[in-house]
Amino acid sequence: MRLIPAKTIISTVKGGPDPWFGFYYNMNLYRGCQHACIYCDSRSACYQLGELSDIRLKDHALLLLENELKGKRKRGTVGFGSMNDPYMPEEARQQATRGALELCAKYHFPIHIITKGDLVVRDIDLLQKISKVYAAISITITTTDDELSRVIEPAAPVSSRRFAAIRQLSQAGIYTGVTLMPVLPYLTDSPENIRSLVYQAKDNGAQYIIAAMGLTMRDGQREYFYQKLDQHFPGLSSQYHQSYGERYSCDSPRAQQLWAVFTEACQQLDMPMKIKVWTPPPSPLQLDLF
Repeated sequence: MRLIPAKTIISTVKGGPDPWFGFYYNMNLYRGCQHACIYCDSRSACYQLGELSDIRLKDHALLLLENELKGKRKRGTVGFGSMNDPYMPEEARQQATRGALELCAKYHFPIHIITKGDLVVRDIDLLQKISKVYAAISITITTTDDELSRVIEPAAPVSSRRFAAIRQLSQAGIYTGVTLMPVLPYLTDSPENIRSLVYQAKDNGAQYIIAAMGLTMRDGQREYFYQKLDQHFPGLSSQYHQSYGERYSCDSPRAQQLWAVFTEACQQLDMPMKIKVWTPPPSPLQLDLF
């Protein structure tokens, strides 16, 4: 881990808030990620992040963040986890994410965290405080099979630990759900996996599931992914080549069936398939009109 210079910490989402996650601002304290997921989009050449295992923390990140939050004229949801995981192992030592949460609480900013790290439960005290405005925690889970999760997300907590984190967060009164994405064609795109994931999410207290029945691939990311497929699933990269070529959007060939299974399971369990995003409270002037 090393420090790198930075001028800013948060950026405004173009056309925000984001329709999927409700982000109005994006925040990345770190560059790189330790979870080593074989499909990670952050490896794409267009982002110019370099080797993801080279973890960099932005120098004076919390000072920069405080200055930026104080200067924002518009309050909006701050998104954690768009380009790296805010709860990768190094966070246990650096505590930059915790420091950022303290500042969001201080300045009353809503937040939405996307993570695979069960270290998030460390910050339940702050998340409860921020929840008075709005806090959402989305735990990414792609498979209910711990052994498969060890292969495709080798340095992240296994799926069962992530389900346990959902339970703990939910029991603490924090708005918590699942991001079921990506769904990897020929690996995690079975109806059984999708159905089981929905049921386990419900059993552990998840309050929503946001899903996408496929993955995206770009230059840089694609090559690494195929290399790992060759290592762990010989012959599968050839199947990807045949099915997708150089395409960016790679929906599962079962996508229509999977959506039907997913929708049916969510409806049976009364599980929302969208997140409730933060909306600004009405101004005093608006209240006076009524």
